[in-house]
Amino acid sequence: MESQTAEDLHERSFGELFTRLSEQASTLVRQEVELAKVEMQQKGRRAGRGAGLMGGGGVLGLGAFGALTAMFILVLAIWLDAWLACLIVTVVYAAGAAVLALYGKRSLKDAGPPVPEQTIESLKEDVQWARNHI
Repeated sequence: MESQTAEDLHERSFGELFTRLSEQASTLVRQEVELAKVEMQQKGRRAGRGAGLMGGGGVLGLGAFGALTAMFILVLAIWLDAWLACLIVTVVYAAGAAVLALYGKRSLKDAGPPVPEQTIESLKEDVQWARNHI
């Protein structure tokens, strides 16, 4: 955009100034919408990764419970009562699932709220700039 002095702006008609203001406002809104889209895509990717980790923790917990539980219980039952072998295996699997879920939760937290924060800040700056120049 070209730099205009106050004198140059005073020489223009109201219609010209209003048309120019309308064009610039339209351009600004399009740019802000594009910024919001990009910011939300980035946040979505982070949140998706966290949700995937949490889901992975759940699948791992269930798969481990179904596939390896019987083998470990049978091995432990050689030395312990069967009920104690079941309890030990359950506690170990629950701890592993909890660790994965906590990492997933941390990733979701790091993604932040699903709000385009940079765009909101930029809009506030635009409003302040417009107020100062009116």
